[in-house]
Amino acid sequence: MNPLRLFPGILLFALLTACNQQGVPQANAPAAPFTLQKLDGGSVRFPDQYQGQVVAIHFWANWCPHCLGEMQALDPVYRQHRNQGLVFLAINVMEEPDTVRAFIKATGVSYEVLLDPEGEVMRRYGAMGLPATFVVDRQGIIRSRIIGESTPEVFESMIKKLL
Repeated sequence: MNPLRLFPGILLFALLTACNQQGVPQANAPAAPFTLQKLDGGSVRFPDQYQGQVVAIHFWANWCPHCLGEMQALDPVYRQHRNQGLVFLAINVMEEPDTVRAFIKATGVSYEVLLDPEGEVMRRYGAMGLPATFVVDRQGIIRSRIIGESTPEVFESMIKKLL
């Protein structure tokens, strides 16, 4: 394996472990607000734009070995529940928009893709690895965290009780 392929992950880990973890939202605490650019243009302001909805905040990168399969596996769960108030925000961490665009085209996912070019929002959430998902209830409280790869069954069990 080419050691340079590991560099993005090592760099991300170094940035995350070097940051101060005070103020990191935990389960049963309010989700941290953020404003990020959408991959397809415009911006998103969380939680302002999502009042009264259940929001999955999902951090990922194209070099993450589990992200592609997980994102494709969770998309049908999102599609099944989006009319019940589920929002899925797939936040790409520290990659160029063209790289993200190519990856998303290959996945065929239907949810919103946001860009966290400096990893600031990921640090604010204290996600120490990718993928990582935070499930936020209709009142803006983090109710579940999935650190690492999830399955459709686990993800659905976490959101169903909030919908």
